[in-house]
Amino acid sequence: MDITFKKDKKVLKDEVIHKSMDLEDNEFKPEIEECELEGKFITISPECIRCNLCVEECPVDAIAEAKSTKPAKILENCVKCEICAQTCPVKCIKVTESTSYINEENVKYSLRDLKIPHRTLRMKNITVNDEKCDSNATCVKFCPTGAIKVEDGEKTVIDTDACVGCGACVSVCPEGAIELERELGPIIKTKKLSIDREACVSCQVCEENCPVEAIKIEDDELVFLEDKCILCEVCSNKCPVGALKLERLSNES
Repeated sequence: MDITFKKDKKVLKDEVIHKSMDLEDNEFKPEIEECELEGKFITISPECIRCNLCVEECPVDAIAEAKSTKPAKILENCVKCEICAQTCPVKCIKVTESTSYINEENVKYSLRDLKIPHRTLRMKNITVNDEKCDSNATCVKFCPTGAIKVEDGEKTVIDTDACVGCGACVSVCPEGAIELERELGPIIKTKKLSIDREACVSCQVCEENCPVEAIKIEDDELVFLEDKCILCEVCSNKCPVGALKLERLSNES
């Protein structure tokens, strides 16, 4: 989904003035130059099935756990690696690129949803402990495939042919009556980190900011541990000389 909308530059100036009303300078007049700004944000829609797979797989603990009463939530320390979007079994985690253009007359905003490939997810075994099950049917509410049925006064019954192994039922069951064994495929490489070693000035900014210690400087040389890298945007955004660039591969689907 691509969305583009505009607003008059004067409106933006008025908004800046309004937000600056507490400044001592009552004659404050903002000067907004022509520019282009790019960004990316990740959101979780209300359709979240509370499986908490995203929470389990997030490498930097940047997702607040879902409860039966509320969906999972992306936190401020998100590094935009997109692993959560690849992992969500019902595609309710959205990755959106944004671009803002400011010219002499107006401000134009463009939003584009990225198509993120999904990791393989399969149920291998699932069981219900009848002694623990209290038949409250919370599991039925969140099962995305309708694989669970609870008749009045009866115990939970799971159609193993329809179950996809997401684990929503396990997560929301208040009695811990459901046990699941599943197969989750590897993370799909959708990006590549390009390194210009000649441009690198060994400043160590990348090493200091990498959330998984996948990059470091040794003897003034950049050492990249590809097997640890989660392809987030931290080092490429922080590098002061543009020696690190994160590029999206053409196999995005």
